[in-house]
Parts: sequence; C-alpha cells; structure tokens
Amino acid sequence: MAYRLISNRIVPSSNRLSKRFIFIFTISLSFTYLCYSILFCCGTIMPTQSYEEKRCLHHKNVGSKKLLQKDCTADRRTALDETLNVALTHQGSSHARNQSRNSALPITHKRSIAPSEYNITVAQKYGNKKLPNALIIGVKKGGTRAVLEFIRIHPDVRALGTEPHFFDRNYDRGLDWYRGLMPRTLDSQITLEKTPSYFVTREAPRRIASMSPNTKLIVVVRNPVTRAISDYTQTLSKKPDIPTFEELAFQNRSQGLVDTSWNAIRIGMYILHLENWLQYFRLSQIHFVSGERLITDPAGELGRVQDFLGLKRIITDKHFYFNRTKGFPCLKKPESSSQPRCLGKSKGRTHVQIDREVIEQLRDFYRPFNIKFYEMVGQDFRWD
Repeated sequence: MAYRLISNRIVPSSNRLSKRFIFIFTISLSFTYLCYSILFCCGTIMPTQSYEEKRCLHHKNVGSKKLLQKDCTADRRTALDETLNVALTHQGSSHARNQSRNSALPITHKRSIAPSEYNITVAQKYGNKKLPNALIIGVKKGGTRAVLEFIRIHPDVRALGTEPHFFDRNYDRGLDWYRGLMPRTLDSQITLEKTPSYFVTREAPRRIASMSPNTKLIVVVRNPVTRAISDYTQTLSKKPDIPTFEELAFQNRSQGLVDTSWNAIRIGMYILHLENWLQYFRLSQIHFVSGERLITDPAGELGRVQDFLGLKRIITDKHFYFNRTKGFPCLKKPESSSQPRCLGKSKGRTHVQIDREVIEQLRDFYRPFNIKFYEMVGQDFRWD
C-alpha cells in the first residue's frame, strides 16, 4: 500500500515537469527560428555593399556575360541609393539635398563636407557624361580661366578643366568623342567647358547651335588694347625671337594703318565676331563678363554669371581675397585644403612696355568698334 501511494504521488509530478520542459523548449525553438527568419529576410531584401561587390566579383570571375556585370552594378547602385536616400534624378535645393545626403552617411564619414566637394563625389559615382549646357567661348587673354575656376566651385557646376577645342579643331571627331571628355554630372548640375578661340572661329556658332540651340554662352571681354598687349606678352614668353609689338600691330605706323590680319589685333574687334554669333543665338543667350570688373569686383561678376546660368548665388565675397603679388583675386582656402587657390604662374605676368603713342593709336583704332559693341550689348565697358 505504501509503495502504491508513493508512486501515485511521484508520477504525476514527473509528468508535469516533462510537459513544462517540452513547452519551454518549443517556445525557445520557435523564438530562435523567428529571429533567424527576420535576420535572413533583412539580409535578402537589403544586401550590403560588400555583399553585392563580392557577388558581382564572383560572377565576373566565373566568366559571366557583360550584361550580368551591368546588372550587378545597377543593383549595387540601387542599394546604395536607397541606403543614402539620395534622389539623384530630382531637381531641388542643393543645400537641402546635401543635408539629406550628409545625414545619411555613416558616423565615421560625418566630417565637415563642403557642398561642392560632396556633389563632385556623388556626381563622379552616379552621374552621367552629358554634352555641355553652357560654354565659355572667349575671349583669349580676357580672363576666361579665372571665370572657369571661380564658377566651378559652385556645387551645381561641373566643368572640364582643359580646353577641348571641339568646335574649331576637333569637330570631325564627332559629338560622342566630345561627350566622352565631359565630367560626370547629376541631372541638376550644369556641364561647362571653355575654349576661348570659339568666339573668333567662323564655324563655331553654327556647330554649337547644331548641338543645342539652347546653349548658354559666356564671353569674357577686356579692353582690346590691353588684351592685345597681354596676348603678345604670352607669345613672347614662348617665342622670344618674334618681331616687336609695334612691328606686328601696324602695317604703316606713321600713317596709323593697323594690321587687322594679326590675330592679336583682330580678336579685339568684338562687334565683328558678335554679329556672326547673333545669326544663330539670341543676345539673351550670351552673357558678357567684364575682365576689368572681374579683378576689382569678382563676387559681383560671378553673381551675375550665376544669375545667367540660373544658379543660386552661392559664390560671394567670402570666397575671394586679392593677391597683391599677382595683381588679381584668388579663391580663399577651401575647407578640404590647407592652401588658397590662385591661378597658375602663367597668369598675372608683367606686360611688355609699349610706347604710349602706340597705345593711343590703337585706342583710336578700336574706338568705333567699341562704341558699336556697347550699343549692341547694352553695356558700356568704359575702355575709351
């Protein structure tokens, strides 16, 4: 009897423990499976960059077709775009767009990033090569390099640093070759290039209009006498054996007969070249920058350039300082550099000394051309 009583009490207790153990084990197993499923799904839906790169590298190594490699690249771009929350194909405020992108960066990359730096980086990764929206077409020795270097610090401008000479020397290479030279840009950015010789090239207006009749054109003009002396000074530095300025500028100095076949003289006859451009472009599509005011008031001139290009005025007085050694303004030190940015050694060289009487004769020669030019563009540059 005693044995039966003890057995009846112990066995039920043992059954209860077994049931409780099975219940806890089942719950633990279910919870583990649920966590694993969640982690697995997240990893499948939102692959990391490293995973995508390894996957694409694997496909490449096993000899997959180019189409598959392109798909990998596209997938990786899509994943990165979603992670960074960057709307690359939408227009909008550059400042707001940059703030959104910066906030999406990992903590290790959250340093002080200038908008222009960030846009350049993003454009290099995700942008496309496009034909230029705007061109700096002239004039030689007018200040075109300064305008290019100043405007390209704007976050919504991407510019080609070298002069491609497509519309005057390399036109037979075709637009695809020309497009291939351009920097990558986002849809909201302007693609810009400069070649000062376009302004005096007879075929350039027709060729540019054929590419796009809506192209915006920038012309940097300067006192034609000063410009001619600067042009000669540059040539003299490369070819010290050339004739004197006076010999090249005049067919007969005693009669005041200027040699208009000399390119240094002909470039300064701005009205003649402008008339050619106005056969293909409206005057409203051409913006004229004063080379003199670019030195005395760079922020003002760049402000008008930004307005012309439809850009927000981001480049202001705070970006410039006057370099007394060179005699023209330079860009202040950017956030990412320890040095200010000035134009190269070839800029700001001392001009050769020209006889005062020669200068006066050239002023008299250019005066009627200048007056017609002022009337045409509606602006007095005060060169006389």
